[in-house]
Amino acid sequence: MESTGAARTGTSEPSGKGPWRSVLRVVRIVLIAYLIIVVLAMIFEESFIFFPASYPDGDWTAAGLPVEDAWFRAADGTNLHGWYLPAENPTAVVLFCHGNAGNVSHRAEQMRRLKEWAGVSVLCFDYRGYGRSEGRPREAGVLADAEAAREWLASRAGVEPHDIVLLGRSLGGAVVVHLAAERGARALVLESTFTSVPDVAAHYYPWLPVRLLMRTRLDAQSQIGRYRGPLFQSHGTADSIIPYHFGRRLFEAANPPKQFFDIPGGDHNELPPPQYYEALRSFLEGIGRGQPGRQP
Repeated sequence: MESTGAARTGTSEPSGKGPWRSVLRVVRIVLIAYLIIVVLAMIFEESFIFFPASYPDGDWTAAGLPVEDAWFRAADGTNLHGWYLPAENPTAVVLFCHGNAGNVSHRAEQMRRLKEWAGVSVLCFDYRGYGRSEGRPREAGVLADAEAAREWLASRAGVEPHDIVLLGRSLGGAVVVHLAAERGARALVLESTFTSVPDVAAHYYPWLPVRLLMRTRLDAQSQIGRYRGPLFQSHGTADSIIPYHFGRRLFEAANPPKQFFDIPGGDHNELPPPQYYEALRSFLEGIGRGQPGRQP
């Protein structure tokens, strides 16, 4: 009887040790799951940023607009496509870089408004992997695509590349900020644009270390100070995709002369109202053909 009792005493666990093991096991599982999520987010990063729609998705009749097909190549040989919509005696020649989703066929109404309401000739093109453009979108490639598009537009419209107005919407705004900082521009027009991709990612995923791990930066805020030329920026006050404060922070980092146009109640995927295009036309008519904004 005594030996049996001693054996029982020797094999029993200290009080409370079992529950702690269970807690540690749960913590390990959570940490492993978290690390798996982080690794997957890194592997598929571009899939969370770029949402291309390939041809024939969309209305390729251009909603009846008399557009010209633009075909050109990026520096690495990637074939790219866009639509050119010329205006008679334009107030400006505009390169329009669209956002991260869809393709050029979804921008016909925006092109029409730019021509008819702002009086400009406009080229809207697809980044690699979008529409009829070849390849797969990545930051370096998208930036190279914009530069190639501007070269094509300058040749077609008969102007110098630095005399082209760069207009970017959402992700396209970050693209044109980089192009203006590197190569100059007659003017810079930004619609619903963010400070940087990691800033937006941190807004949506505050529990992930996105600022440290993301390869794609598109850091417009750090680049815009290198551009010294006219800026016209707009943002909807009710933007549910790129919150309004991102646009204001980017604007504060820019050099004068600059102008900010609020769109009261405007959401991200809504087209700007007629008043916006009136203000844009007035801005373009007022800048003239002075020295383009260049990096210092």
